[in-house]
Amino acid sequence: MRAVRKDYFLDHDHSAYVDQWDWERVINAEQRNVEFLKSIVQKIWKVLVGTEKFAEEMFPALRDSRYPNLPEELIFLHAEEILAMYPNLPRKQRETAILQKYPAVFIIGMGWPLTDGYPHEMRAADYDDWITDTSQETNTETHGLHGDILVWNHVTRRRHELTSMGIRVNAETLRKQLEMSNLLNNLTFPYHQGIVKNALPLSIAGGIGQSRTLMLLRKAHWKKSALRYS
Repeated sequence: MRAVRKDYFLDHDHSAYVDQWDWERVINAEQRNVEFLKSIVQKIWKVLVGTEKFAEEMFPALRDSRYPNLPEELIFLHAEEILAMYPNLPRKQRETAILQKYPAVFIIGMGWPLTDGYPHEMRAADYDDWITDTSQETNTETHGLHGDILVWNHVTRRRHELTSMGIRVNAETLRKQLEMSNLLNNLTFPYHQGIVKNALPLSIAGGIGQSRTLMLLRKAHWKKSALRYS
């Protein structure tokens, strides 16, 4: 997918131009839970870790002890847990802090207001399911069936988001999220009608940032020794 987000906010991590590998998988109602989400995230993570190793086998100049490889283990944390760990830090600083402890994390629970009254990050009401109550699975008050993979970028010395993914809304959660977002009029649109009438299948989906992944895997890209492989 390549697109221009003309009204998008721009900063060190976000561009008006978006390029990503989009994917979607049909699921059933029983798979709409945190454990299934984690199982899919683990598969995506295994591919990313394996891709880095493959690239280094092809281009040994990419190996540099100053820039460690992606860790084999991806840590799963809910946004509520991270807030509890760093209650006095704003969102991006919380992410930076947690990446000092764990160099690769999947943060679950964007979109739903946390105990401080604010969502970890805003999410559209039409796609990702951020309203489903997951308290029975986490044994604490949590919501949401999606999240982001973030890693520590040893070149930029910053947080680095690679991908966002999650279980999509169903007829019930779509209506609730639209109501909570004051967007109930969207239910008249064909896409929304497809969900409400169960004409579209349940799914889990995401987008892996192309440029972001290449920036990270080609971690010595700015070095002359690696530029010849560009």
